[in-house]
Amino acid sequence: MNPELVSKIRNCPNLPSLPSVAIQVLDMAAKADVDIAEIARIISKDPALSTKILRTVNSSFYGRSQHVSTISHALVILGLQSVKTLVLGFSLVTTLRKSKSKGFKHLQYWRRSIFAATAARTIAIKLNIVQQEEAFLAALLQDIGMLVLDQVLVPQYSEICEKANTHDDLIKAENEALQMTHAEVGAVLAEQWKLPPILTVTIGNSHHADAVSDPALRRLAQLIQLSGWCADVFVNEEPASAIVQVRSFCATNYKMSEAASDQLLQEIAGKTKEVVSLFEVNIGAAADYEGILKKANEALVELTLQSQMHATQLQEQNQVLKQQATTDALTGLNNRAAFDQALAEQFKIAQQQKKPLTLLLLDVDKFKSVNDRFGHQAGDKVLSALGKLLRSAARQQDFPSRYGGEEMSLILPDTARTVGASIAETIRRAVAAQPIRIPDGSIPITVSIGMATLEPGGKLSAPEHLLKAADMAVYAAKHGGRNCVKIFAIKAAA
Repeated sequence: MNPELVSKIRNCPNLPSLPSVAIQVLDMAAKADVDIAEIARIISKDPALSTKILRTVNSSFYGRSQHVSTISHALVILGLQSVKTLVLGFSLVTTLRKSKSKGFKHLQYWRRSIFAATAARTIAIKLNIVQQEEAFLAALLQDIGMLVLDQVLVPQYSEICEKANTHDDLIKAENEALQMTHAEVGAVLAEQWKLPPILTVTIGNSHHADAVSDPALRRLAQLIQLSGWCADVFVNEEPASAIVQVRSFCATNYKMSEAASDQLLQEIAGKTKEVVSLFEVNIGAAADYEGILKKANEALVELTLQSQMHATQLQEQNQVLKQQATTDALTGLNNRAAFDQALAEQFKIAQQQKKPLTLLLLDVDKFKSVNDRFGHQAGDKVLSALGKLLRSAARQQDFPSRYGGEEMSLILPDTARTVGASIAETIRRAVAAQPIRIPDGSIPITVSIGMATLEPGGKLSAPEHLLKAADMAVYAAKHGGRNCVKIFAIKAAA
């Protein structure tokens, strides 16, 4: 919010005011002892308004089989809430049409408003939302802040509108220039008119509905936001992006197929033609969704391809991020977190399938002296070379990791003790046979390897037990002369 702009709006003498008939109806409807007959008399005093309401109630837009001839009858058939909303809608449109637009296209403003209002009520009916009239009115007024800004900020708002090719562009331009959007401005005016929260909240959040905390109001605000995208399909010169937005939102939130979304848009196009005549607003040539869709098909194909490419790129990026999160950067081996997870998973599988699981722990002999004598860069080169060797020695099903520091590990699923011992000895010999080359010569390296095996029916009952057993075997290898393989075994009771 921009406090300075809000103050300027509230003090502007040129803003549209709430029509007197709407004020009277709102005041009477808010009373505990509502006098329906008196409300009917107030509305009936305005012949033009009464005629519009009765025409609307009896139109196919409402689909009532019973003909309604009086406002009193309309109040009985539709209920106070619906008639009150119609009064607000018609009286406000009549007032707002007198506003002279300076900074944006007047025709486009009313096209979007009428299409959005029709879309909101049509979708509300399909979703069995009770507040169908409130949805209609909130959608109709969601852009009223544009009229306000056009009066308050002359000629600044004209320049903002000129930069925007689409409604979404306008929102970004308003935020950058004003730190406030026309939707938020509309809410300020609605509060000034003392409209109910169901209108002020949904109007104010018609471009960021998810920000509404109340679940019921959020659902209605989402509907208003969707109605705006539906309107953009018929208003934008390039409607493909709006069609994609509508399809995507309907699929995600209402489980509607692409064909169902297109059918909804076609229905909105048809109903808007009738609503326009009811409001007596000129919005130009009638729109046909099938024609719009046909013209937009090429752009839609391109957007679909871009979306698929974007999804593939995201998948690849996620894969890279996942790999980075589970890989030790120096050695290229799996990191400690990945090791812990893999050991727990393989231990569980081995127990369930009653198969052996072997774990090797490798510790570089006298690694501290390598760092002290040749420097840490040489030490890093040693670890990197060992990582490469361990990766090449691992079979497809094995899981090589850097356990920590100069310790590395190799999980060997479905591997018996004898096979594990053979693999460990092969690795030990390979390390000893390949000194690590550095600029000043080479560094002879050996490793001490500890091995432990989970065997069906054995004593090791948890992953940490297997790890502890392999660690004890490494300790034995270190104290047994280094450069050797030691195998953990539980001594038989005497």
